[in-house]
Amino acid sequence: MELPVNRAMSARYDALIASGEITEDPVQREAVYQLDLLNTRLAETRLASKKSSLGWLFANKKNQLWAKVEGLYMWGGVGRGKTMLMDLFYEVTVIRRKRRVHFHEFMTDVHERIHAHRQAHKRGEVKGDDPIPPVAEQISEETRLLLFDEFSVTDIADAMILGRLFTQLFERGVVVVATSNVEPSRLYMDGLNRQLFLPFIEMLKSRVEILHLDSPTDYRLEKLAGAPVYVTPLGSDADTQMDEIFSKLTHGMKPHSEELENKGRLIPVPAVASGAARFTFDDLCMQPLGASDYLRIANAYSTIFLDNVPVLSRARRNEAKRFINLIDTLYDNGIKLVISAEAEPQDLYVGEDGTEAFEFDRTASRLIEMRSEAYLAGDNREIHA
Repeated sequence: MELPVNRAMSARYDALIASGEITEDPVQREAVYQLDLLNTRLAETRLASKKSSLGWLFANKKNQLWAKVEGLYMWGGVGRGKTMLMDLFYEVTVIRRKRRVHFHEFMTDVHERIHAHRQAHKRGEVKGDDPIPPVAEQISEETRLLLFDEFSVTDIADAMILGRLFTQLFERGVVVVATSNVEPSRLYMDGLNRQLFLPFIEMLKSRVEILHLDSPTDYRLEKLAGAPVYVTPLGSDADTQMDEIFSKLTHGMKPHSEELENKGRLIPVPAVASGAARFTFDDLCMQPLGASDYLRIANAYSTIFLDNVPVLSRARRNEAKRFINLIDTLYDNGIKLVISAEAEPQDLYVGEDGTEAFEFDRTASRLIEMRSEAYLAGDNREIHA
């Protein structure tokens, strides 16, 4: 039986508590309450829009109805449940025209649309040299509800267009729900020409409810406590352990696949749930990926699962080099790693000569440290949920 809209989030949250997947948290409960209120408001607005819909005559009136709905901005440290709450809300929301996307991917798409409009204008195919209104119109026609994972502004090109873009989106009735590790007033902190970005922050505050998830508990760390985050040797037992840890960390939610954009290329991500991404060794080290690709992955997820790492040697120096770069990047960014491997870290590389053999000593040392309680307890990431 379909749950009442006004308690759909609460029912899903209660079910996770009853199943033992999560424990009751008063801060999360407040977020659940706020998301239930938002879902109810969205349902009411959707119904009102349908009743008043008489074609183009009432198109602007419908946008005005949606523009009155305030979104939600949830911020807090790693492991406080922001991504889990977003997962639940995406599942239960009544809105069909919804888009969940990493903020980086969204802005890449925006820049591509701006470029396409400018090229079309040069060819005389469209009128008006300002690309922001038509781009906002495109997005609003496609999406009524935008859900952003890891809302973070680090690029000046993004910062300079956000104010005008979101003014247009909000006027067209687009509703925003976002997670972030930083409060709105600290977005684009110390960025170039930040004073030009400040009006966007004030507008954001006026259009979304700000909710600080300040729970003292890092639930991701709690889930990993005592778990064998380095599983060896490979085999069916290792596969089962990896499946169990992934399910436990992601609250048993069904994973989905997605793609990350990096410098015009797409990185396939086979399985994602609750801020954790799962890859095989072949996915990340048998493909032509480089350090910037691994950094893009580190910027998107706070926990990485890596399955089936084999023993490496000079004969597989390309794969070894990629694995070294991958571990360096994850380590430098404080990413939690759950890995299944053919051997213990110090035995993962066979051979005593060559650059890779020398570099792998550091990799083995880092892999050992990354399984320690001290590393897992570290919270040195600034922008990822």
